[in-house]
Amino acid sequence: MHLKSVDTVDDISPEWFKKKYYDTQTPIIIKNLAKQWPAYQKWGWDYFKEKLGNEKVGIYNNVKSDPYTPINKADDYVLFGDYIDMIRKGPAEWRIFLFNIFNHAPELAKDFTWPTQLMKGFVKRAPMLFTGGEGAVTHMHFDIDLSHILHTQFIGRKRVLLFPYDQQHRLYRKPFEVLSLADYSHYYNHENSKVDYQKYPALELAEGYDVILEHGDTLFMPGGFWHHMEYLESGFAMSLRAINHSVPTFLKGILNITAMRGIDTLMKKTRPEKWYNWKNKKIFDEAEKELLETK
Repeated sequence: MHLKSVDTVDDISPEWFKKKYYDTQTPIIIKNLAKQWPAYQKWGWDYFKEKLGNEKVGIYNNVKSDPYTPINKADDYVLFGDYIDMIRKGPAEWRIFLFNIFNHAPELAKDFTWPTQLMKGFVKRAPMLFTGGEGAVTHMHFDIDLSHILHTQFIGRKRVLLFPYDQQHRLYRKPFEVLSLADYSHYYNHENSKVDYQKYPALELAEGYDVILEHGDTLFMPGGFWHHMEYLESGFAMSLRAINHSVPTFLKGILNITAMRGIDTLMKKTRPEKWYNWKNKKIFDEAEKELLETK
């Protein structure tokens, strides 16, 4: 993989953000955006435990799903307070994702400001919380609706691997899914890396970004960007979603939601082995085309 760093700024004008990053679909880290919010000081484990400790949440381990596993099926359910206690103690490879904390504690929405000066079209009913213990992994995927994301890290550090959407075949995308077949765990650590270049040789061609997020950092992820995340320390982040400003891409996101996942679920139920074999062949055929084009 060919990785480079993401541009990092303390602050940025709306005009410069739009011209250099939003219009060109280029990621950037803005360090001071969230530091203006009350959430930057207020949000922490004790605060969340007080507000939502008795809410039951689905938690997820680091095991990559197999071809027959239902998408987004939780591995266990626990009280949010008990989960917080568990991950505060040290390494705990459990995470929570797509948790709309504001449905349960709507007053928390007063703790931040929607950054409409940077982009329009925010889906204000769906700010999401992502929480993980040290060692937890969110495996490589892209967001199905192809929305733009402002992802702000609170507490702890997280390492992120990013790729533009057009790298999908070099990443071994599963057809009719938003997931990669390959495992990118510990990609930055040669001794512990699970990246298998012999099995997935087209990964050598993939061009992307390597990012470390710290408390208060906000990462702009353009719509459709692939991302793999690893919690270097226990922490949590909030994602604010904005509808993709490209009409064709927006419509493609709608199609993904309404048709793509439904077709995949139906085929997994009715013809699981044939479907798996076809998809597996398609993955490696597309990767082989990428390899041949570079020779």
